[in-house]
Order: sequence, then C-alpha cells, then structure tokens
Amino acid sequence: MIALLFVITYAAIALEHPLGVNKSASALLGAGVLWTLFALGATDAPLLNTQLAESVLGTAQIVFFLIGAMTIVEVIDAHNGFEVLTRHISTNRLPVLMWMIGVATFFLSAILDNLTTTIVMVSLVKRLLDAREDRLLFAGIIVIAANAGGAWTPIGDVTTTMLWIGGQITSLAVMQGVFLASIVNLLVPLTAAAWMAGGRAVLAPPPTQSSGVSTTLAEQTVVLVLGLGVLVLVPVFKAVTHLPPFMGILLGLGILWLVGDLMHRQKDEADKQNLTLASALGRIDMSAIVFFIGILLAVAVLEHTHILSSVAQWMDEHIGRQDLIVLIIGLVSAVVDNVPLVAASMGMYDLAQYPPDSFLWEFMAYCAGTGGSILIIGSAAGVAAMGLERIDFLWYLRKISALALAGYLAGAAVYVLQFHSMH
Repeated sequence: MIALLFVITYAAIALEHPLGVNKSASALLGAGVLWTLFALGATDAPLLNTQLAESVLGTAQIVFFLIGAMTIVEVIDAHNGFEVLTRHISTNRLPVLMWMIGVATFFLSAILDNLTTTIVMVSLVKRLLDAREDRLLFAGIIVIAANAGGAWTPIGDVTTTMLWIGGQITSLAVMQGVFLASIVNLLVPLTAAAWMAGGRAVLAPPPTQSSGVSTTLAEQTVVLVLGLGVLVLVPVFKAVTHLPPFMGILLGLGILWLVGDLMHRQKDEADKQNLTLASALGRIDMSAIVFFIGILLAVAVLEHTHILSSVAQWMDEHIGRQDLIVLIIGLVSAVVDNVPLVAASMGMYDLAQYPPDSFLWEFMAYCAGTGGSILIIGSAAGVAAMGLERIDFLWYLRKISALALAGYLAGAAVYVLQFHSMH
C-alpha cells in the first residue's frame, strides 16, 4: 500500500498542470497519508517517533540550507549584484552564451554544490534572457551541468559527500576517477542543446531595478562577493567545525544581514526597504520549499519501511553485475531521491568486501549524482530550478530528459572504459 500510494503521489506531481493541483499540495498530502499509513501499521510507537524525528531532522537541515541559499540570491538580485557578472558577458549569440553558462555552472558546482549553483545560475540567466522558452532551455542545461559538476568532488553533491564521509571514497581518488565521466555527461547534452538553439541572437530583458532603488557599483560588488563568499565557505565551515552545512549558511546570513544594515544605515527607510535581508525572505518561493519538505518526508517512509533496501537487494540477487546495478540505481534516482538510495546501498555493501575507491563506490558517486538530471524532480538542483522558473514537469520530460539520459549513458560508458583500462 505504501509503495502504491507513493506511485500515486508521484503521478499527481508529474501531472500537476493537467490535474490543476499544485505539486506542493500533492507532495504534502502524499507525505501525510504515507506517514499515517505507516503509523497505523507500526507496533512500536517510540521507534516510530524516533524514525519521524530523524526524517524531520534530515529534511530540516536541507530546507534550512535551501532557504538560506535562496535568500542570499534574492539579496544579491535586489542589489543588482549579478550585473557585476553580466556586464562582462559580451556575446550576443545564444549558443555561445549557452556554452559559457554550462561550463561555468559545471565548475562552480564542484566548488559550491549543485543546489546553490543552480539557484545562482538560473537567477543569472533571468537577468540575461527575455524569452521564456530560452530561459527554460538554459535552466535544463544548468540542472544537468550542476549535477555533473557536483558528482566529481566530495562537496559538490550530497550523495558524493555521504560516500566521502562514510569512507567509501577519498577526495583525490574520486576527483581523478569521475571527472572525465562527469565532463562527458555535460558535453553531450550541451552540444545538442547549443545546436537546437541555432544561431539566434540573445534577446536581453529590458533593464529593471528589482529594488526600485539605484545601487552603486561598490554596493553591488560587496553584496555579490560577500553572498557568494558565504556559500563558498560553507563547506570549509563544515570541515572545521563538523557542524551541518545549514549552520554555516545561518551564520553567513547573519553576517550578510549585519553588513547590509550597516551599509544602508544612512538611507531613508523607503529607499532601503527592498534591499534588506528581511525583505528578501519574503520574496523566496515558499511553495518550492513546501514541495521539498513533502517529497523528502514521503521518500523517508520508503526508507523506514525498507522498501528501498529490498529493491536494492533484489537487484543484487537477480542482476548480479555491479555496473548494471549501479547504472539502474542512477536511473531510479531520477524518480526517487538519490539520498536514501545511496544510503541503502552503503548499508548493503560491506567495506571489507568493497574497499574505498573501488569500482562500486566511484561509479555510485557518478550515477547517483547525475542520474537525477533525467527528470526535473530527480535532484535538488532540478527542484530548485523548477521553483525558480516554474518549469513544467512534462515540458522538461519532452525537451531535456532525452538529452540528460544521453549524457548519463555516455558518461557511464566513459567511466567503465576508463576504469578497466587503468585496472
């Protein structure tokens, strides 16, 4: 029943527009019904409450980080901080711009993480392009590039981070082993999308001042550098303090808020009203946040009922081949969140049998990190882009999924060939 209800919930999310029901409502309803059904079948109430508390804690950490990152982007946008970057983009050809955005997203995601990078780059594209269809195509490429870039570094994607912290991979080995596959994962769809864009010229939106107040170049630069600096330093904060990333983002928000208030303290209230962090908090897309809460809690039920572990075990018994199993796990991560899938895999395979940096773990880092690009709700980056640009699930399925799948399979083939040639 739980598996069936999750499938129904997923179908309702996918068919948001035909049904006329917001995906956030479907996700929340699905999570509530799944947990209720799970509770009615449970015999150990304390264990149930412990499992729910664990799920809420994991969800809250991700949601707090998402809120912080989105708020920082809103503050930068209110100050026109992205103009510091866009004024250096001189091309007027859409394919050239797509290559610039795709490659920049790939490497920025490796330094930050795929979620934050997607938020930053989608917001940047909004400042560059006027035509909605062009922005949607760019958003799709950004999702692919962000997931590909995040897969080859230990801090770029949550699943790679899990494998790194769990001891399944080491930093230098995963960067050397997965980089080539990840870059191929980007280049295949990026080449196709740039060809689809043709030789059209860039249609820039009319210049707007989001805050209604002019900001100086110094103010734009300070907010941009400080905002992006906070995001860059979150992994460093985590490594030094061993606290979860959301604590770093909250500390960064406090610093940004303080600097903003000091920088604008001489302005009139009306002039600085839209420049404050408090105002930015009111502009973030809360429906996307609510959707994220619902879908993560719904997937948590599948984890606690061992449905995901059972699926992984069944594949191990009936498929046997590691490369096919991991490839399928990556494909499944486009439908089901990759975090519980990787967590189940980490619990199923023993480090004594599969030592660190073995084929299983490195290929898992690639497949779980990039497979989510195949569907818009398959990754945190996709969910963020979906909220920022209001991307329709079926539009992404028609226009982007085939490109993402081609890149995923091409990168997988490259990794397998590279591994066997070096071992």
